[in-house]
Amino acid sequence: MAAVQAQVLSHYQSELVDRIRAKGHVLSADGLLTVKLAKEFGFCYGVERAIDLAYAARKVFPNQPIYILGEIIHNPEVNDQIRAMGIKFLSGKEKDADLADLKANDVVIIPAFGTEVATMEILRAKGCQFVDTTCGDVMSVWKRVRQYANESVTSIIHGKAWHEETKATSSRATANGGGHYLVVFTLAETDYVCDYIVRGGDKVEFLEKFKGAYSAGFDPDVHLQAIGVANQTTMLRGETEDVQRRLRAAMEKKYGPVDLEKHFRFFDTICGATQDRQDALEKLLTEPLDLLLVIGGYNSSNTSHLAEMGEAKLPTYFIKNAPKMVSDRMIVHYNQHLHQEVETRDWLPPGKITVGITAGASCPNNLIEDAIRRLFELRGVSVQELLSN
Repeated sequence: MAAVQAQVLSHYQSELVDRIRAKGHVLSADGLLTVKLAKEFGFCYGVERAIDLAYAARKVFPNQPIYILGEIIHNPEVNDQIRAMGIKFLSGKEKDADLADLKANDVVIIPAFGTEVATMEILRAKGCQFVDTTCGDVMSVWKRVRQYANESVTSIIHGKAWHEETKATSSRATANGGGHYLVVFTLAETDYVCDYIVRGGDKVEFLEKFKGAYSAGFDPDVHLQAIGVANQTTMLRGETEDVQRRLRAAMEKKYGPVDLEKHFRFFDTICGATQDRQDALEKLLTEPLDLLLVIGGYNSSNTSHLAEMGEAKLPTYFIKNAPKMVSDRMIVHYNQHLHQEVETRDWLPPGKITVGITAGASCPNNLIEDAIRRLFELRGVSVQELLSN
């Protein structure tokens, strides 16, 4: 593991980021540009562990085909590096093989998000060897929804029904053959469920509205009588707390406070690293900033929530790497509402400015360094000269 960690550091560490951290998370060229880094950003322990294990798998099985079920984490540069090591992807637009191609003793990496129970059963039946990088925080949620299922409590999962983690979690809710789940993404969807709990409604309409986001055989008239809230670990804590408060109020209104415990459960399952990054950004946003850069993969849930937080306060640009800052006149960034990259002109104001920077838990420090260097380059400033002063 020591050799593996050295290799990982050589690919993803940043001496520049370490030095800026040591200088109070601030780097400034007086009169031109000040960059402020959030106190917490970038790789978390779970991501580092997943990458270390993937690299270790390549060393332990140097001549054997190694497969990975999907992206190890949601960062394109990291996944490109995994592919460059000869690890074959079993899903995605550029997949190299299918589950059907696997044979006994083939090595399969389980990504940090985990995978669905049915997929694990297929792999076990084939006799595959596992390198399981599933994050411990994700497995804590699995434990919770399994407990709900064993007690005939329906899991209401705050998350994205299409996300790998939520699909893996929901499969644990039904693993015992009798559990049920419903995934809610927005507060508007939560309010719809609350209204149905209190007043009832059109079952057909309900099932159509949440199509693809509930368990087989789910009946809102039956399976919303006892519910337990869980969540995708990378959601906004404040929003998850709002989901549980609204559902709790609905159940209390329906069944009364005395019997609430029979009908409602809630446990906080937000990832600690996700919350640390959200808290650090919230604090950074209280300082005078002209704009915010959020760096990370566009399909990264925790990164997208950081971008949402920034957008609510000031001009925010969600980019996956430094080349997206094409010039001081144009930036290419991800628009979450349009689900595509867009161009914004005259994004970098003239004169003395302060730019905040944060990054999701799946973004390596070398990409953050590239973005910092590019920013100063656009102002005609040498970062090396700044650090030597």
